[in-house]
Amino acid sequence: MATQRTDPVTLEVVELIGAVVSRYHAEYEQAAAEHTLTGAQARVLALLSMESTPMRRIAQKLKCEPSNVTGIVDRLEARGLVERRPDPGDRRVKLAAATQEGRDTARRLRESLDFAREPLAQLTAAERTVLRDLLQRMLGEDAAARTAADAP
Repeated sequence: MATQRTDPVTLEVVELIGAVVSRYHAEYEQAAAEHTLTGAQARVLALLSMESTPMRRIAQKLKCEPSNVTGIVDRLEARGLVERRPDPGDRRVKLAAATQEGRDTARRLRESLDFAREPLAQLTAAERTVLRDLLQRMLGEDAAARTAADAP
């Protein structure tokens, strides 16, 4: 049986996390709109700007139905931001990939997100590292991944 944690500090932390998430989503939606993208389109484009990804994996990462991803990728493809290509490892699988214009748009979108950047700049490098490690721990990411990320 799990212990319920309802002490005042835990409740305050939960409220603060909710406020941060809400502000981030609002700014993300606004930044996406400035690039004439929906929030979902911007999230898919951001994901694809990092690596070509099978459609099914995009749906898993975004926690949505694959049919939704198909429509989003269709609209991004029509704008020249994304293209579909065969997976070199399995030609039956289609990968979605950001075009150069898509990668440039994703970069401009990231650069326009000031909400996290400004408050985080007020923290020292050590404080940012502690915050990152605590958030990763809350999300269940393993210590090996954190150590690898810290390597030069």
